[in-house]
Amino acid sequence: MSRRPLALLSAVLLSQACNPVTEESPAPAPEAATAVEQPLAVAGFAELHHHMFAEEAFGGGWFHGSHTGTLVSCDGGEPESDHARVRMDLSNLLNVCPNAGGVDLSSTPVLAQLFGIGGAVGSEFIGKIEGTEGDTGLHLGRKQVPTQWPRWDTIAHQQAWEGWLKQAKDGGLSLVTVSLVSNGFLCSALPYQNLNRPCDEMADIELQLQMARDFDARTDWAEIALSPAHARQIIGAGKLAMVLSIETSKLFGTKDWRAELNRFHSLGVRSIQPVHQLDNRFGGAALHNAIFQAAQFLENCHIDTDCGVTGNGFTLGFDVDANCRNVKGLTADGRALVQEMMAKGMLIDVAHMSERSVRDTFAVSQANSYYPLYVSHGHFREVMNPKLAENEKTTPAWVVKQLRQTGGMFGLRTAHDETRAYTRTAVANSCQGSTRSLAQAYEFGRQGLKVPMAFGADLNGFIQQTRPRFGSYGACSAGFKAEADAQAAQQRISGPARLGTDFDVYGLAHVGLLPDVVRDLKQLGVNTTGLENSAETFIRMWERAQSTRTGMADAAADIDTSGVAPYVEKATREAQYPQVCGKAYAPNSKVLGETCRFNEECVSAKCTSLDCGNITGTCICDGDNDCATSQYCGWGLNTGICQNKKARGALCSENRECLSNNCRWTFTCG
Repeated sequence: MSRRPLALLSAVLLSQACNPVTEESPAPAPEAATAVEQPLAVAGFAELHHHMFAEEAFGGGWFHGSHTGTLVSCDGGEPESDHARVRMDLSNLLNVCPNAGGVDLSSTPVLAQLFGIGGAVGSEFIGKIEGTEGDTGLHLGRKQVPTQWPRWDTIAHQQAWEGWLKQAKDGGLSLVTVSLVSNGFLCSALPYQNLNRPCDEMADIELQLQMARDFDARTDWAEIALSPAHARQIIGAGKLAMVLSIETSKLFGTKDWRAELNRFHSLGVRSIQPVHQLDNRFGGAALHNAIFQAAQFLENCHIDTDCGVTGNGFTLGFDVDANCRNVKGLTADGRALVQEMMAKGMLIDVAHMSERSVRDTFAVSQANSYYPLYVSHGHFREVMNPKLAENEKTTPAWVVKQLRQTGGMFGLRTAHDETRAYTRTAVANSCQGSTRSLAQAYEFGRQGLKVPMAFGADLNGFIQQTRPRFGSYGACSAGFKAEADAQAAQQRISGPARLGTDFDVYGLAHVGLLPDVVRDLKQLGVNTTGLENSAETFIRMWERAQSTRTGMADAAADIDTSGVAPYVEKATREAQYPQVCGKAYAPNSKVLGETCRFNEECVSAKCTSLDCGNITGTCICDGDNDCATSQYCGWGLNTGICQNKKARGALCSENRECLSNNCRWTFTCG
């Protein structure tokens, strides 16, 4: 189908509506290869989870910046700002539940800040993680585009501008799954004056769908793909294939879900997550962020004491077992939805499903000759740091085995997190949160789990991205300050060198830099062949969904989760560093001009900081030997700044200021 008839059809239809691998029973043998002629492989890599139109998620009240037009600097979160802040009176939200008064949130900082103190403090806290103060609340230092935003730590400013998407396409991206997204709880927490409409998840989805149609209609280098063959045609024509997906907890609202599924399919949606952040009428969700546990609590006022996910000895909202896993799987409607999606040849994304929901979905897949399932964005549990690995949302090896058996694939999050070292790669895990960490997860997936992978970046997804290896904006900072400084210094000395793009110092700031992630992984020594050809992998998965299957795609009997190094706790690592004023530091890790806390951090042994490093300073020269051979250490107004030596005839006061090393009695260089 051509794009113009599709656009016409869209308009007509819219007018009508507003752990370790577990033991399993022996699986049947993989299906035999048939002699069906294969189409020519498409070129390029895929991004499986991209929120291009999320400026209209959450009632349109969170993000600054549009996906189209001209990007402009923001107000920095000054009072009455139109973005990046929550309401002042969030404590009232919990009063919906009569048992809320007995909930002690002191052990859960993000919830204590949001509900205990108030939205002003909560807004500052939301974007703050190790290595950054974030871009939420008052962010006067993050106003200017493109230098102060976007960066790797952006969660409230645009990362999916169409110019950046075109940049990614020109750099090798050939297929992108565009996820239409919303969350009613996040919308309800935003200032009323910032909302563009009442909080309604499906209303947000409808609007983003229309935005996608509009983008398709006016863009000559990208097009919405309706089938695997259509995707091949689009990519073959040199354009970017876009696959529309839905990610929201209140999926289809309270309407007849069968009618809604039919309608959205008719409008071009080809992938759906039956479950998102919260339990819904289709199934149970995987627990992770405490904010969504509070959101689930407001849905049912349930406090579970079987396992302490939210706080000491309790879990808000979700019914969990002793292992902190959601006990809810697919409902009858959920099984029927999955079955109906299979009948339509749609792609089933299990990224946010509880483990029980995944098992139930896999059972439906098995009953349908191993219909393909995929994870659009996720972390491999076994290789992540223990705190993250505790989350049910992380993907264990047994789920990956099921994906492989169905002929599915995995979208790897371009995460900012600490990973454990994977000893079967030559890439040193020596810059936490950067491409070096991403390489550990990718190689674990490639060599150990042997699962087909693409990117699952989740840009504009309220989550941070891959940190840089260089510069002053959180390089290598997923661990702690002293380690980050030491590792960043090592990157500068040992390389590999900078790419020469914004990715070097801003990390994965926006979608246009995804090709640079590939380039940096390659120069680190990662085998990226599968990643660089992941668009073809995605299309083949889609073709499998729409073709006759005779059994399992892959027995996946060769999964090997060994080779992951033990995790060393941060406190143990930090204790290995010397201290000044009770703070760990990395000796000689800072060069001239870099921010410092102590003299000992600077190669020059001179830092302009004050108050025991509480007021940071800059590394400056303390003698000519701190400068290049053609420079001298300045004095007066230029104290501590290396100056270029002067040519013959220039004014001077000392011999060291002159290239000739001769300052004459006339105070000029000889």
